[in-house]
Amino acid sequence: MSDQNPYEKLGVPEDASFDEIQDARNRQLQQHSGDAKSLELIEMAYDAILMDRLRMRQEGKIKVPERIRFPELRVQLPAKESSIPPQQSPAWLQRMLDQPTPRDILLPGAWYLGLTAISVLTEAGGNQVLQLALVLGVGISIYFLQRKEGRFGRAVLLTLVGLIVGLIVGGLLASWLLPQINWQLTDEQLSTVLTFTLLWLISSFLR
Repeated sequence: MSDQNPYEKLGVPEDASFDEIQDARNRQLQQHSGDAKSLELIEMAYDAILMDRLRMRQEGKIKVPERIRFPELRVQLPAKESSIPPQQSPAWLQRMLDQPTPRDILLPGAWYLGLTAISVLTEAGGNQVLQLALVLGVGISIYFLQRKEGRFGRAVLLTLVGLIVGLIVGGLLASWLLPQINWQLTDEQLSTVLTFTLLWLISSFLR
């Protein structure tokens, strides 16, 4: 190799970046692709520059970018999966809850909507009509619950619980709410409507 400066051989300044040095080397190799002697000189110049840069780095004269010193920092590690398991509902609740289809919701809903209309339109004092409507509502709930898994006893139990809770809560709510509003409903009518709502929820979303 001649006394020519290796930087001059590659045609780059001494403060050139590593990428610029590589680009210059590649251009020189392409230009002299058929000249073995020139290719050897180019490689020698490139190696000399690398050795010079290594020496300067060891002496602290060149600050090495962190992306070169610590390339692992550029790798994005996959997010750690949370060690905390997602909150799940209790097993007994999962066994009770159903995932109804629109038909499973709308069909009993239509029945209870009709019974609700009958209860609301019944004249005051028509307790026998309300009682008959409640009997029909209980039968509808048992039918739709039993149809899901064929468990008649469970269907009866859930329906009776819904009936009792609906009548009690409905009666308490009616005695508190009706005096404050001008609805033309009796306590029995409002209690029956709320009971039908609860029975519809039970027959649609429980099993």
